[in-house]
Amino acid sequence: MRTEAEFTDLYESHFSELAAQVCAYLGDATEAQDLVQEAFLRAWQRWDKVGGYEEPVAWVRRVAWNLATSRHRRNQVARKFLQKSQAPEPAPAASPDHVALVAALKQVPHKRRQALVMHYMADMTISAIAEETGAREGTVKSWLHRGRKELAALLADRNDDTTAIRTSALKTEAAADPDTMPIRIRRGARVPRPAARRSSVKEDRS
Repeated sequence: MRTEAEFTDLYESHFSELAAQVCAYLGDATEAQDLVQEAFLRAWQRWDKVGGYEEPVAWVRRVAWNLATSRHRRNQVARKFLQKSQAPEPAPAASPDHVALVAALKQVPHKRRQALVMHYMADMTISAIAEETGAREGTVKSWLHRGRKELAALLADRNDDTTAIRTSALKTEAAADPDTMPIRIRRGARVPRPAARRSSVKEDRS
């Protein structure tokens, strides 16, 4: 069985030439390098066998060409599909409200930001968010409650007349919970605080 040092020597000696060959076939240098790297990775995963071949580079070359051929066929299919399809209409420019919202969300800690986006923009229920993130439902409610307060304060500081998070359709159980109601913030208006309540779930401090 050949050693790791011999694999490294094989890679350093033949990567460039194989990438150049595949690039000439595909016409894309970055794509060619990715495919040759994948071929070498597969060789390393089977190095106890491939390393014993008389010419391991021949095995790597064959795998690289097989990958390139598959990629070329997929690209051809994609090109034919795009040629037959109509170009999509340009996406409308983002509204000032949306720009302000995205800027404010960047300042909210990761977990609370993720919960806000999942709940208010992706219309996911609290139970679905809990399953997706691996957190308890009570923790998700805490993220939404604290994240909403932080976001409201950030948006209230901006110069927009009206900035809001609008939801398409809240689930019945989510709409019944004061911690998951839609956010609508108007400049100069005081942000109402939800009624205090006891919780057995320790709040996330991130």
